[in-house]
Amino acid sequence: MKDGPLAVVAASVLWGTAGTAGLLVSADSVALAAARLVVGGTALALLAGRDVRTAVRLSLLLGAVAVAAYQLCFFAAVGRTGVAIGTVVAIGSGPVFTGLLSWALHGRRPSGRWAVATAAAICGCAALIVGGGARAGGQVVSGVLLALLGGLLYAFYAVTAARAIGQGARSGAVMGVLFGGAAVLMAPVLLLNGVGWAGEPRGLLAVLYLGLGTTALSYFLYGRGLRTTPVATAATLALAEPAVAALLGLVVLGERLAPVSVAGLVLLALSLVVVALPEAATVPRRERELESQP
Repeated sequence: MKDGPLAVVAASVLWGTAGTAGLLVSADSVALAAARLVVGGTALALLAGRDVRTAVRLSLLLGAVAVAAYQLCFFAAVGRTGVAIGTVVAIGSGPVFTGLLSWALHGRRPSGRWAVATAAAICGCAALIVGGGARAGGQVVSGVLLALLGGLLYAFYAVTAARAIGQGARSGAVMGVLFGGAAVLMAPVLLLNGVGWAGEPRGLLAVLYLGLGTTALSYFLYGRGLRTTPVATAATLALAEPAVAALLGLVVLGERLAPVSVAGLVLLALSLVVVALPEAATVPRRERELESQP
């Protein structure tokens, strides 16, 4: 898989810094997410340039809708269930849906090692986040359903992107279509929520970092990673995001991790290492028999 897993993990590290950067701004979370997509999506589209035109296809346009809808579902879910449950369900279900969609749509059956490591990573992610002490809010059932829908939307646009890249489209162009389209869709949401807060120096810097760093650069790296990394594996490696967020909270914000969170962090790290290791090459049985003959 060459350097594909490293690119995906690098993207996840950038995603993990988004929460800390967002604390610099007093804007509504939906408005901040919309601004992040508008800035980052526009940058990705401009970076791809003319390649965007050749990459445009119905599946990618539907993927752009999924990118925008994921943001809305995620924040709506968190508002109903609380940060812990909403995040665990949305982020944790993403790799599962990705593996299942990749198998159902393209016949790429995930390995047994992927299944075990992914299950362990999700458990570690859950322990890491829930151990932070957050509590669920009111409409739990509807919030969990929205979080699951968010995980499915993430899986859809990840599988769609991987499919297009596998068919020869440039990864930068694919991400440009996905996030450039999402930027167009989220622009009205940003305008409706107001952009006055972005006029402050701190707000402007935060939005530029969120858009250019945690969206444009991160998804550029993610697209590069998808060139050589199975999408199911990439989705599991992306679970490094909450680990990075937790470590930043510990180091930068002075937060404390409960013992269960520390255990979850260790389990998550070990699981990601297992997923990132290349699969051993398998030799067909008939070929082994021939080689064993004198």
